[in-house]
Amino acid sequence: MAEIKVTKCSTLTGWRYREREKVLWRRGGRAELKHGHKLCLLCSVIGNFFFGVNLYVGPRGLWKWKWSSDEVHIQGLSWSGRAAVEAELAAAEACSGHGRAFLDGVVVDGRPICECNTCYGGPDCSLFLPSCAADADRGDPLFLEPFWKQHAESSAVLVAGWHRMSYSFGDQTTFLSRELESLLRKLHSLVGNAITDGKYIMFGAGSTQLLNAAVHALSPHNSSLPATVAASIPYFALYQMQTEFFNSADYSFQGDTMQWKNTTNTTGDIIEFVTAPNNPDGQLNEAVLHGPNVKTIHDRAYYWPHFTGIPSPADDDLSIFTISKLTGHAGSRFGWALIRNEEVYKRMNTYLQLNTMGVSRDTQLRALKLLKVLVKDGGREIFEFGYKTMSKRWDKLRKTLSMSTRFSLQKIPPENCTFFQKVRDPTPAFMAAYAWVRCEREEDRNCIEILKAAKILGRGGSVFHDNNRYARLSLIRSDDDFALLISRLGRLVSQEEGAKIM
Repeated sequence: MAEIKVTKCSTLTGWRYREREKVLWRRGGRAELKHGHKLCLLCSVIGNFFFGVNLYVGPRGLWKWKWSSDEVHIQGLSWSGRAAVEAELAAAEACSGHGRAFLDGVVVDGRPICECNTCYGGPDCSLFLPSCAADADRGDPLFLEPFWKQHAESSAVLVAGWHRMSYSFGDQTTFLSRELESLLRKLHSLVGNAITDGKYIMFGAGSTQLLNAAVHALSPHNSSLPATVAASIPYFALYQMQTEFFNSADYSFQGDTMQWKNTTNTTGDIIEFVTAPNNPDGQLNEAVLHGPNVKTIHDRAYYWPHFTGIPSPADDDLSIFTISKLTGHAGSRFGWALIRNEEVYKRMNTYLQLNTMGVSRDTQLRALKLLKVLVKDGGREIFEFGYKTMSKRWDKLRKTLSMSTRFSLQKIPPENCTFFQKVRDPTPAFMAAYAWVRCEREEDRNCIEILKAAKILGRGGSVFHDNNRYARLSLIRSDDDFALLISRLGRLVSQEEGAKIM
């Protein structure tokens, strides 16, 4: 019997016969080829099984395989394969649930190490540090991190090495992504928190850069009388710090708006910062000063449904937003301004071009990807997630401090929320980002020092140019930070004489 040879062509297509095997079939090789058909069928079934497993549970799913950084041709990928592997390796580091690993973190033995949450340590962040202070100082919005882990695939960005190398976009006339601008307009329309029709949009490196750009644009130039910059107490300290740091001849910070409210003989321009909701106390502030020489900058960083009721869309002459408090991505440094007046827009644009030549194109790409996740369902999923998270936190905080006669919380009136189509009652569900705590005892004149002694970090009232009987506690940090804050507060309250028993 003549020898019959078969050629393995592809795992996907199975076994194929060369043309010359047809000739051998006619010469009497039927039995051998019949056996070959059986073998072919068996191999095909096994191959299809493994490819099916790979398709539905991934290459790690069946055998717990781990990709090495050299495996770059993954499921048809070419140049992006290695980047995908590196991202997956970093994301796969569990860090005991008390930390995370990042692609740009410290690398040991070829893998990024865990960066632990506050009060946790060890190689895998499993070691709790009991003497550590609860950090309620900074406004890092890490409470939204679990949401993005649930949307890892839809929010991921893979950037080519040659992505947007030019200073400008394709038309050579702008530093702004038109697609991102369009998504921002769509998002505001869906949420109902701002009117964008008839407004220019300006991007900045977070709201921080835009705040001073706005002050610059609204100030008189080449005038012997600089503009007065003011805000209502308690106010975000950055307003004063920036204004004084840049030390311009065109403007100067003059403190509280109330000292200018009843002034009738002022001839210079006044620029008022209006923060709504306010940082630190969550109030929906409105402008205090009015008149032909008054110009207003509305800081609307927290004007989103997971922090406040949205009674109506804001229609300000100049308002500033930031992705930091919208999606939680504070480190991306992306903000935007809605500007009615063309001349103000042009002056802000000149400021930004001379300062940074626009916002990083990589940052704009990431913001674009994140906003696509939000607008897909009108923002409902992220705002529901944020609302429920903040509601639970406020409920725990309120229950803890309700046992106390020493500490009290700010009171915020109920607001109708057009987004959720219901009234947001402050009891029990106002969602301010910060607790504005007041120490009620006569002898507790420095509230932040009382909290520090109990291993609780926050910001004293004087930071916001208010009385030191107040202290701001951040409620938007990680779950670990909040849990430790509640534990420390509970212990402090339990030490009070006459404290109520839960």
